[in-house]
Amino acid sequence: MKLTRYRPGPGMMVSAAFIGPGTVTACTLAGANFGFALLWALLFATITTIVLQSFAIRIALVTQLGLAEAMLKSVTSPIVRALAALLLISALVLGNAAYEAGNMSGAALGLEAINGGSLPFGMAPVIITIALVASAMLIFSKPRWVENILIALVLLMSAAFILTFLLIRPDLGALLRGFVPSVPEGGLLTAIALIGTTIVPYNLFLHAASVRDRWNKEQMPEAQLDNRISIGIGGLVSMTIMATAAASLFGSGKTIENAVDMAHQLTPLFGNLATITLGAGLFAAGLTSAITAPLATGYIVQEIFTTSNSRWPFRIGALIVILSGMFAALLGYRPVELIFVAQIANGLLLPIIAIFLLRLANNRALLGTYANGVRANILGAAILLITTALGFRLIARALGFWP
Repeated sequence: MKLTRYRPGPGMMVSAAFIGPGTVTACTLAGANFGFALLWALLFATITTIVLQSFAIRIALVTQLGLAEAMLKSVTSPIVRALAALLLISALVLGNAAYEAGNMSGAALGLEAINGGSLPFGMAPVIITIALVASAMLIFSKPRWVENILIALVLLMSAAFILTFLLIRPDLGALLRGFVPSVPEGGLLTAIALIGTTIVPYNLFLHAASVRDRWNKEQMPEAQLDNRISIGIGGLVSMTIMATAAASLFGSGKTIENAVDMAHQLTPLFGNLATITLGAGLFAAGLTSAITAPLATGYIVQEIFTTSNSRWPFRIGALIVILSGMFAALLGYRPVELIFVAQIANGLLLPIIAIFLLRLANNRALLGTYANGVRANILGAAILLITTALGFRLIARALGFWP
């Protein structure tokens, strides 16, 4: 059997997207409050993400369509197609704009952690600079340049978080026990949140558009290998963040609200290096997600609104997300308000997109021998049930019906 040589590819952009400040905060709080007990939830979420992204890859490479294109072309009714397009655009643009504000603010908080306190010039210049950098990259750079920059940032982020983890030197026995599924008292919602912060709807569109531009269906094994390795690295980073918080903060009685609080707590215990590496990781997480959220939105708008090679729909969609996120961050909207919007958007999209994915992945007229087999359908059905439950939970909690 011929071995496929691995080179980092579009899958790294998915890792760049889901390891944002929100994921860093969720993993930090899970480790600080429940120790290693919920590591299994991150492992489950990582495997689930790999499976869902593998469906998107197959659809994109066989049909040579973006996921939004494939979804809309599979709908015969013009009215339903128009409603589906409206839902995609409104939910993703609104949700990604909300996440974008958090991404920019999170990157600025990472610099504050490295600095050891508030930045002398404030957060506004950092937020504006990130917006300008993201805009320039997405408007003027070639897609492969953007991909390579994101790969470099993911490797930096991974190195920073893993080094912080090694500096803490956690109890490996306790860490391994965390992969045995169990839910500590009060930990159910946190477990669900960890799954929700890893399975991000817009990543499916981002991944499909990226692999279509790079590979064809004969290169499917290379694309799927990239998917497994890249998202596996992302999952490993999330686990190291949780394990770092568990080893350094669990049972300490310290009040922790985000990763910056953890960085401040690490200084007296493990020295400035641990704080600096954690801050660098948080900055890279914010920056990478600040690029991938508008990138995915641009691809979706491009697929829905044009059949030509014009990149203006892409640019307009990306800029809307960047500018909306920048102004929301500069105006100082509370993170809770921004997360409210993003939760509603994700809650609506998760089960709908999972249904479309399964439907497309089983379409033998479309995919031929690449259509789902029995094992893939069993996995897909299980994931659909979970994502549907997760979607309802996200909406219910955002509306205040679920504590």
